[in-house]
Amino acid sequence: MTRQKGVRPKIAGLAAVVLAASLGLPGCGGGAGARDGTFTVGHTEPDHLVPADTTSSYSFDVISELFDNLMTLDAGGRAVPLAAESVTSHDQRVWTIKVRPGQRFHNGEPVTAQSFADAWNNAAYGPSAMAANEYFSYIEGHEELNPEDENAEPEAKTLSGVEVPGQYTLKVTLSEPFSQFPMLLTYPAYAPMPKAGLKDLKAFDDHPIGNGPYRMDGNRERNKQIKLVAFSGYTGPRKPKNKGVTWKSYASADTAYTDLRAGRIDVLQTIPSAKVPEARRLLGDRFLTRRMGTIDYLGFPLWDKRFASADLRRAISMAIDRQGINRAVYNGDYVPADSLLPAIIEGHRPNACGELCTYNPAKARQLFAKAGGFSGTLELYFSNAQPTYAQWMRIVANSLRDDLGIKDVRFRQVPASDYFSMLRERGEKGPYRQNWEADYPSAQNYLENMWTSAVNRMGWTNQAFDALIAKANRTADQRQAIAFYNQAEDIAIREMPLIPLWTWAGQGGRSENVADVTITPYSTGLIATDVTVK
Repeated sequence: MTRQKGVRPKIAGLAAVVLAASLGLPGCGGGAGARDGTFTVGHTEPDHLVPADTTSSYSFDVISELFDNLMTLDAGGRAVPLAAESVTSHDQRVWTIKVRPGQRFHNGEPVTAQSFADAWNNAAYGPSAMAANEYFSYIEGHEELNPEDENAEPEAKTLSGVEVPGQYTLKVTLSEPFSQFPMLLTYPAYAPMPKAGLKDLKAFDDHPIGNGPYRMDGNRERNKQIKLVAFSGYTGPRKPKNKGVTWKSYASADTAYTDLRAGRIDVLQTIPSAKVPEARRLLGDRFLTRRMGTIDYLGFPLWDKRFASADLRRAISMAIDRQGINRAVYNGDYVPADSLLPAIIEGHRPNACGELCTYNPAKARQLFAKAGGFSGTLELYFSNAQPTYAQWMRIVANSLRDDLGIKDVRFRQVPASDYFSMLRERGEKGPYRQNWEADYPSAQNYLENMWTSAVNRMGWTNQAFDALIAKANRTADQRQAIAFYNQAEDIAIREMPLIPLWTWAGQGGRSENVADVTITPYSTGLIATDVTVK
C-alpha cells in the first residue's frame, strides 16, 4: 500500500492565505509593554494548540513559543539542535536522537525521549484524527496505524519505527531513507507532550503544557487572546528578553492594522496589501520587511485532455506578465518567479525557469499555435479569500484574450471555505490558483509535495522526476542532494504542469513600545523571545 508521504490534508501556507485577509476581532487592550514588560501581537485566531492537531501558521505562532522541538531553524534556515543534543544517521533511514537532559515541562514533568515517542504515537494513530497525521508517514509503521478503510481497526497503536532504548535516546527508523529528516523535526507537530496532556487533549487545547520558553497565563480566551509569560524553569537556549507576549485575535486585517497605528498592539506580522503604501510612510523604520518563501502558482487539471500539451502550458506561462501584475496589484513588492523555488530556499537557482517564466507574447503565440490552440471555455479558478486574487486573474484573463486569442475566458470565484476541498476532489475544470508556504526550508518540501506523481493536484505523472526526488531524499551529502532536486526541477519546468508566478513579500510593523522585532520567513514567524520592551 502506497501512502502519500509528507502531504497533509490542509496546508500551513494555504491556511495563511485564506486567513491573511481577515486577521481578528476588534477589541480593547494591547500595547501593555511599558507597564509590565510584556507586548501584544495581532494575529488570526488559531484553530488548535495541540501541536499535532493543526497545520495553521497562526497556531504555529503560539505553539513555537510554548514548545521546544528537537531541532529548530537558525537564521539561515538550517536545522540545528534545540531540545536535542544530536540527531545522526549513517544511512538516512535509521536515526539516533539524543535528547538534552534537564528539561522540564511547565508542570514540572521531566522531558525525556518517551515524551517525544508518546506524542508522535498519538499524532500518527489514525483514530486520534490529528490534523498533522500525515507528517508522520515517513516513519516505519505509519501504515499499520492508518488503515485505508477508515472503519477498520488499526493493526497497531504505536509506530514500530520509534524506539526508546534509553531515558534520553530515541531510535527512529523511517520507511525509506530521507536525508531531510532533521528539517522535518523542526515542524511543530513533532513537539513533545507531557503525560498529563495526553490524558485530556480537550483540556490541553485550552491550556497547553509545553517545554518552551513561555508558559500559558491562564486558559486561552477563544476569539479574544492567548496570554503567555516567561517560564522561569526554562533551561534551553531561547531565554526571553521580555516578560511575556499576548497573542490578540482579530477577524479583520484592517482592524488589526488600525490598532497597530494606534498603539493598541505592538506587532503585526502581515499588513494588508492595500495599506502597505500608507504603512510604509507612517511607520517609517517601524515598517518591517522580510523575504518570504510563499509562492503563488497556476495549476492545470491534466485529466482534461485540452491541457495535455506542454506547449500550451508553456504558452500560457509566457503570456503572463508577472512584473506588470506585481506593479499593478502588489505595489511592486512581490518577486516575479524565476524558479519553482523561492530565493530563500537552498537550491534556488536564479533564472532557472528562463524564458518560460518571462513575458513574451510573440513566443507565447508560436507555442500556442504549435499546441493546436485551445477550444471551448477557459475557466480560471480562485478563492475569495483576498481581493488581490481576482485582480491578478483579470490581468491574466486579458493577456490570454489579447495575446493568445482565447476569447471565452471566465472566472470561477469559489468561497475560501470550499476551495481546497474542490481541489482535493478535482472539481476544477480549468487553471487554478495554488500556493505553497514551506513547512521547513528545503527544496524537497516544495518539489516532492507539489509535483511528485503520487500526491500532486495536477494529475501529472513523470517517472524520471519521481526517481530524482527519491534519489535526492536518500543522499546524505546535501550539495549532491540539491543537484538531484535541481535536475528534477528542470523536468517540471520543461513540462510546466504548475506555473510559478511570484514570491510573496513579508510586510509587517511594530509600535514604539518594542524593539528587536524579527519575523522570520519560515512558518514559525515572529521570534517572540528576542523582542525587547521599552
